[in-house]
Amino acid sequence: MKKIFAFLMGLMLVLGVNSCKCTSDVPVEDDKLVVETLVEADRQDVVDNYVNENASYLWFETCVSLTDFLDEDGDHAIESVSNIFQVVEENEEGADTQVILYSHTTDTSAVDVRHTFWVEDKPLNDVEMTLTFEQALERVFEVNLPKPHSKQAVLRKELGPNDANPQWIFGNKEAQIYVDAVTGDASDVNPVFPEGKAE
Repeated sequence: MKKIFAFLMGLMLVLGVNSCKCTSDVPVEDDKLVVETLVEADRQDVVDNYVNENASYLWFETCVSLTDFLDEDGDHAIESVSNIFQVVEENEEGADTQVILYSHTTDTSAVDVRHTFWVEDKPLNDVEMTLTFEQALERVFEVNLPKPHSKQAVLRKELGPNDANPQWIFGNKEAQIYVDAVTGDASDVNPVFPEGKAE
C-alpha cells in the first residue's frame, strides 16, 4: 500500500509540472462533489478528446480525499476527486501511451497529460460496480474495524496473486479497510494479497 500511494503521489507531482489544462466547470450537485458524476464526465472527456480509430482508453483508478480523518468525528465530505486513465494509440512504430489525470475540487478542475504508462492495476472499464462511493464510505463506518487515521480512499482493481473485484481502499500505509465495490463486503485484509504483500 505504501508503494502505491508513493507512486501515485510521485506521479501527481510529475504531472503537476507537465501540461495542465484547468477549468472552472466542475460538475457538482448541491455544491458537493459526486464521485460517480465526475467519473462519467471524465470518461466522456477522454473519449471526446483522446480516443480515435487508433486509440483506446483504460480507466485505472479513482482517488478521493475527505475533509476529515476516518478515525475522527466530522462530516467526512469529499474535498477532492482524481481519476486516472491511460490512452494507447497504435501507430506504425508501435504505440504511444499517455496517462491522463483529472483532478477536481468544488472550485476547479484540471487535466494533466504525460507520455508514460500505468502499472499495478487492472482496468475498471467494463466492471459492473453496484456500490457508490458514499455507500462504500457508509460501510466503513458500519463495520466493527479500527478506522485508519487517513482522509484517503482509492478505487482500484489491484494486480496480484488473487483475482478480486474492484475495491474501495480507505486508509494509508499503516491501516486499510477494503470495501468490495460489487458486493459491499468490508475487511481489513486485502483480498488480492490475503497473506500480505511482499516488500
